[in-house]
Amino acid sequence: MRQLALGISPPPQPTLDNFVPGANAELVARLREFQGNNFAESVLYLWGEAGSGKSHLLIACAGPNVVDDVETLDETSQIGLFNKINELRQSGGAVLVAGNAPPPQLPLREDLKSRLAWGLVYHVKPLTDDERATYLRSEAERRGMRVPDEVIGYLLRHVRRDLPTLVAILDKLDRASLEKQHPITLPLLKTALKEMEE
Repeated sequence: MRQLALGISPPPQPTLDNFVPGANAELVARLREFQGNNFAESVLYLWGEAGSGKSHLLIACAGPNVVDDVETLDETSQIGLFNKINELRQSGGAVLVAGNAPPPQLPLREDLKSRLAWGLVYHVKPLTDDERATYLRSEAERRGMRVPDEVIGYLLRHVRRDLPTLVAILDKLDRASLEKQHPITLPLLKTALKEMEE
């Protein structure tokens, strides 16, 4: 008889407290200032590769002055953001903006690129494999799972290593382990990965 796994451990809502900072500790400190309205600049611009954690940070700081995927803005939206930055600079407020490249490399109006570079610009650095392994162990522990080191090592060598992908695999492993009433092992991981590809 197969046991059905219930979704009993949903992922936590992204916050600055549950973000794994790695080499981004200074950025997290600036974001805390931004959240607390203690940020001295008018612009805080984040850029980084897909899976680096930008979305987590933006959701953690969500509010009216947060703009994601700035590189996709049309002409009207670019003018709106340019004006918003100017207004916030006059009023002492700040805007949090994210994109996929540093301001000079964005496909935007020159005046907007200049405004984005006015404030602090941070490259959101991806985690190292050791930091990813630490995260996976702590996330597994939070869920009450026991994941052997060989499983974590295999994941970091054979699949995409961005956290959303790794968390999705952890979800699948959790369900598979409960349904099959079997501890998490390398063969179980390989079976789960095959099922995810189908």
